[in-house]
Formats: sequence, C-alpha cells, structure tokens
Amino acid sequence: MEVMKAVVERRNIKQFKPDPVDRDQLMEWLQAASYAPNHRMAQPWEIVFIGPETRAKLNHKANFGDAPVVMAVLSKSASTAIDRDENLIAVSCFIQNFSLIAWEAGVGVRWTSIGWKPETHEILGVPEGYDVVGVLGVGYPAEVPQPKARTPMVEKVKYLP
Repeated sequence: MEVMKAVVERRNIKQFKPDPVDRDQLMEWLQAASYAPNHRMAQPWEIVFIGPETRAKLNHKANFGDAPVVMAVLSKSASTAIDRDENLIAVSCFIQNFSLIAWEAGVGVRWTSIGWKPETHEILGVPEGYDVVGVLGVGYPAEVPQPKARTPMVEKVKYLP
C-alpha cells in the first residue's frame, strides 16, 4: 500500500469483528511505530495492554467497539513543560505510525480520549506525571466509515514575506 493511500483511507473504526489480532504481528507494528520522530530520542511511549477485568472497570460506553485488543499508550513524564509537550507530540506520531501500519494489514484502530480522565489513570495505575495519550481499540473493522469532508488546504495555508 502506498503511504498516501494509507493516510487518506485510514479511518477511526467504531465497531470491530471478534477475530483475534496476531500478537507477534502487533508487536512488530509497535516496533515499527517506534521510528516516530521524538525529541532527543526520548522514546516516551509506553504501552499497557488492557485485559477483560480492567476493561470492564474502564466502563467505556461503546466498549471500544468490541475490539479484540485494547491498549493504552502512555507518554512518560518530563521535567519541563516543553519536554512534556515534546513527549506528547512524539507519542501522537507513534500512534499515527501504528495506525497506518495496522491499516496496511487490514486492521483498524479506534483512538479514544478516555485516558485523560483521572479515574482512568487510577484504574490503569498510571505513574505520577505520565499522560495517557490514547486508549486504543485494535482489530479487524466490522465496517469502514465514509470519509468526512476536509477543509481545503488553500484555506489553511498562509505565506509570510
């Protein structure tokens, strides 16, 4: 698959098939995603796979689309606000890389923001100072949503003298 095609066709999946995702393949995708840009090679991402008991405690209203795999992607703590921002940006790039790699293999991702809730931090045992950038449902899509219209880039670009 061409990179541009993967970027344009990838969707946030709402509902998944029950088919399992191969763990070795999943780990291979995570390793490849780790080539995301990151300031001073901080590699600030950490992954927490969420089992059925913890998943039930999270009580996500849509149950992560019944995805066969649920994982939290954490961003390590930082000593300054700038470093924290750098880490959050890097982890977002990591998640995007992972999403595109999975998409190429026919696997979708549902990126939820439930990780920002304090109770989610408590349930997941997130260390002090860490951020949960996303809790991801991962699996084979039951359906792929249609693309939503995007603002033409000509309306988003300006040129400075």
